[in-house]
Amino acid sequence: MPEILANRLLPKHFSLIRAVAEYGQLSLAANTLAMTQPAASRMLADIERQVDAPVFVRTPKGMEPTAIGSALARRAENLLEEIREAAREVEAIRRGLTGTVRVGAVTGGAVGYVVPAIQALKAETETVDIHVDVAASGSLIADLLAGQLDFVLGRIPAGVDARQFSITGMLSEEVDLLVHQSHPLANAERLTMSDLVHFPWVMQAPGAPMRQALEGVFVAQGAPIPSNIVNTTSLLVMIAMLAASNAIAPMSRELSELLCRHTTGTGLTRLDVRQEISVAPYHLISIAGKRMSPIATRMRDLVAREFDSRRRG
Repeated sequence: MPEILANRLLPKHFSLIRAVAEYGQLSLAANTLAMTQPAASRMLADIERQVDAPVFVRTPKGMEPTAIGSALARRAENLLEEIREAAREVEAIRRGLTGTVRVGAVTGGAVGYVVPAIQALKAETETVDIHVDVAASGSLIADLLAGQLDFVLGRIPAGVDARQFSITGMLSEEVDLLVHQSHPLANAERLTMSDLVHFPWVMQAPGAPMRQALEGVFVAQGAPIPSNIVNTTSLLVMIAMLAASNAIAPMSRELSELLCRHTTGTGLTRLDVRQEISVAPYHLISIAGKRMSPIATRMRDLVAREFDSRRRG
């Protein structure tokens, strides 16, 4: 009996059972499924013949499921979702939207562009396996050349031949200076770089683009470069240092906006500094002439779309 019933009950039967159970009216269920009421009535009668028992009973309040009807309705949602998921997976395979994509990005690019692209791609195909590496541009480009990444958001390091890459898009990286909300300067206005010199700092190592940009602003304003510095690329170390001391940390605008939201609970805030701090632009970079998989190409297109959207905005 179970095998016979499994072979006879079709997805359309379960769709009707679920709709009738949800709306309590055969006419409403039929409208939802784009069926006529007589056709829905015939299908329901066919279902009851297959199970050899009533599935719904008619009451003054509408149609109520029997014990068998309730059991079928409970199973219907899971079954229909599995069918929908199978259809999505087949479509993803058909379009090439499955497999693995590996992306590298500097911190600002990861937060501002890669994360939105991931969300968009996952909305198209949940089965894609996405790997994201966040690092300095030198490491990202080395991994790209080694074939470990499909594309990166970063900068071409000095001494590397740019002709071997396909380089598109260009966005400047704006820098904010973050402190804990308890910092003595947290509520100060229109700070100069001279106001910041004597506090401890936590930042990237010498030679990093953000470090160079920050040092350039100190020099341009005639202020000495801070001497009390902890060098790290770890975001967790930076946040811990800010929470435990009066340290100041430079971070990309995208990351700053994320960390300074009240919902994050970090207790961090941006300093009001007179001078804008900008890092050299970064780009969307891949190996010239190298064919990427369909899923990597789609991910790259979504990141490029984010680039274009921000530039127009």
